[in-house]
Amino acid sequence: MEPAKSPIPNPSLGRNLESQTRPPSLIHSLHESRSSVLSLAANDDYIFSGSQNQDISVWDKQTFQLKDTLRGHHGSVLGLEYAKDKKWLFSSSGDSTVRVWSTETLQQLYVIHPYMGESAGDLFSLSWSPSSQTIFIGCQNTSLQWFSFQELQSKSPPSSYVEEGPVLTPTGTGTSTPTKLSSRKAHKFFDSYPQYERRPADIFANNVPGRSSPDSDRTDASGPGEHLGIPPSNVIDSAHYGYLYCMTLLNEGDRGIQLATGSGDETVKLWACDSGVPELVHEFDCNHGAVLALVSEGDTLYAGCQDGYVKIFDLETKTLVRTIIVQEGIDIIAMSMLGSDLYTCTANGWIKRWSASFDCTASWKAHEGIVLSSIITKTTLSETSFSFITGGNDEHIKVWEVTRPKARVASGTEEESRNENARNSCIGSGSFFDTMVYALTKFIMIPSISSDPAHREDCRQAAIWLRKCLGQLGAHTSLLATSEGTNPIVLATFEGSVSEKPKPRVLFYGHYDVIPAPSKGWNSDPFTLTGRNGYLYGRGATDNKGPIIAVASAAADLLSRRMLEVDLVFLIEGEEECGSKDFRKTVQKNKEAIGHIDAILVSNSTWIADDRPCITYGLRGVVHCSVEISSDRPDLHSGIEGGAVAEPMVDMVQLLATLTDQKRVVKMPGFYDQVRPQTDDEKQLYKLLSEVTNRPAELLSSRWREPSFTIHNVTISGPKNPTVIPGTVSAQLSLRLVPDQNLETIVKSLREYLQASFDALQSPNELKIEVKHTADWWLGDLDGHWFKALESAVREEWGIEPLRIREGGSIPSVPYLEKEFGCHALHLPMGQSSDQAHLPDERISLVNLRKGKAVIERFLLNATLDNK
Repeated sequence: MEPAKSPIPNPSLGRNLESQTRPPSLIHSLHESRSSVLSLAANDDYIFSGSQNQDISVWDKQTFQLKDTLRGHHGSVLGLEYAKDKKWLFSSSGDSTVRVWSTETLQQLYVIHPYMGESAGDLFSLSWSPSSQTIFIGCQNTSLQWFSFQELQSKSPPSSYVEEGPVLTPTGTGTSTPTKLSSRKAHKFFDSYPQYERRPADIFANNVPGRSSPDSDRTDASGPGEHLGIPPSNVIDSAHYGYLYCMTLLNEGDRGIQLATGSGDETVKLWACDSGVPELVHEFDCNHGAVLALVSEGDTLYAGCQDGYVKIFDLETKTLVRTIIVQEGIDIIAMSMLGSDLYTCTANGWIKRWSASFDCTASWKAHEGIVLSSIITKTTLSETSFSFITGGNDEHIKVWEVTRPKARVASGTEEESRNENARNSCIGSGSFFDTMVYALTKFIMIPSISSDPAHREDCRQAAIWLRKCLGQLGAHTSLLATSEGTNPIVLATFEGSVSEKPKPRVLFYGHYDVIPAPSKGWNSDPFTLTGRNGYLYGRGATDNKGPIIAVASAAADLLSRRMLEVDLVFLIEGEEECGSKDFRKTVQKNKEAIGHIDAILVSNSTWIADDRPCITYGLRGVVHCSVEISSDRPDLHSGIEGGAVAEPMVDMVQLLATLTDQKRVVKMPGFYDQVRPQTDDEKQLYKLLSEVTNRPAELLSSRWREPSFTIHNVTISGPKNPTVIPGTVSAQLSLRLVPDQNLETIVKSLREYLQASFDALQSPNELKIEVKHTADWWLGDLDGHWFKALESAVREEWGIEPLRIREGGSIPSVPYLEKEFGCHALHLPMGQSSDQAHLPDERISLVNLRKGKAVIERFLLNATLDNK
């Protein structure tokens, strides 16, 4: 029996494009007898593989036959680094040494001992800088160490081992001070004799090149070597708060010599090395387990993490730009780059290839175990052919045929070509519109109905999915816990380029929950995004999942082009359709984590028509009230008790009748006193909107800027048949408020008026009044630079002046967020008036989705310029 398919979609935003391409062909397989392949390197002639059995195998590139074996290490060979300019091979090991080999003679040239010897622990990683002639070493004891060969340039490689010869110990300034070989301490394990000899360890016991103990069958066949020691001046202790598992030297361009190191502390650090001493210039937080692999391409750095995530950083802006979910929970052990193609190797033996648009273009089972190492090298066939070489703990080295991806060629006008070339030079040359629709397809699949307890877990999964989605698009994400029985809030921050000046911070508010979607009236499954005639149909397409994904895609696109210069903070709740329960308390509790906010952006409504973009600048407030009248008796029979008792229903009818007159004017004292008068500019606006919508201006005004009273329902106790006098009658009422009515004053006045009206009835029944929900009115700042930036963005994208509209409904969180963060809010509706929000066949047009994303990009750019 097959397991049930999870209703929650895979969180990865990388499309599976494997059917369009084929995985690389296996050229050859090499067997590393009884040992795992921990490290790999290659030059034009050889493939070098470092193994668990302490040896380095040298394989001929043309014949794939074993050429030689380099022996000398007494621990697993954890790292290999080829220095092309010197024709040297560096190897690091669990024996706390780095050895230097000639790739021409295959002889050992040097043995480098880290500072503190074996106390440095395993030496996990290496990186060679040709310009500074320095080898960098990442150590188990969390130190970063380095050795410079600049002072050895004039010396010839040693040809013989001198028992009492000098050990060259460079200082931090590059000078050398000779010391004796005896200065190296004996290693208690690697320099030990057999236990039965009861002899203390010494440096001649087992660990000296070219020698072996009388009782050892292991010899260092690779020849002599000179011992070099790293001084304390060439050490950064606690460079990380974890093992230095990986490192890579970045392109030595305008930034000079920069080294990136990755660690078990879940961070990547950048070090400037021009002065000869690495200086920390930036630290990236990965927050997805230990960083086990690092590769770079141009100005982009890729960090492979322990739990199956690849974090992608832009080195110019010092920002996280994307995240790839390779396979959750499966460690990424090794990575390689060929052009814009990324190859990820994981602990389950699988390899995946990712394109410049972060789509998976190939995946295959490469090893029967863990893929521990990988490199890409040119083949001997031609200058344009490449081999992707992988090593695993299945004792095999695999050689795969790979090709460099073709660069995208721009077409069209000269300006379009320049723009396209600029985009291709940055991260992620794929279409963010495709990513946006793909993400929305998955988002819609989750039935996150907050009003139905049966969908409580779906709501939680929607929050988890959205967090992962925003993280992949480049945000730093977290979930904010709410009280028991309510849905979590997603907090995500797209960080703008690192700058000395404070960056503007914009908060985008939205909600991932939706209302129920009964199948009646739908022409397709409401939780399957379906495209028809230019529209995408599905519950939440326009309210509010579509706008959330559009805004996130806009931020990701700007990040990829190094043009995001504001911090865009997402605050997405899961209770908006139920009155935003617990939202205020959670925001106040996490206000420090959210940070300072300069403006609030909302996209949670539709246009007034279908063919003219709009900006919403006002919302009415609301007071929801429950009124209950009950007697001290149970339900009665009207034929027996009718006329003999004071009926709660009669009281309720008379009470409700006191609230309005025959012209629907609310009779509460002072209800209209604070209503803001209509200005001449407003009258002109309503006249324009009347022409656009073919609706009377007075109708629009009454819906948007006039207060109102509504009776929603009246319910009774009992069986509801015509012979029963109900003992309890309840009514649900609401008031819609406008500027400048005071919410607290209106609530108090409503309570007092209802109680006074009921008391005037002199009824023996009991009245209960409960205000269940309130939301203040909101009016935007039409003269502020944020509103002007948004209006300009809409005008530029649509080529027409947007209409300024108001809404009769309420969004409780908007006025609250304004007050909480002390800034103005903006409301950009993306959908059309016919989008059927909350109704069957809810939809959003592809044009509006694409242009909505583009408007957000323009707005963020305009807002940045206005703040400069």
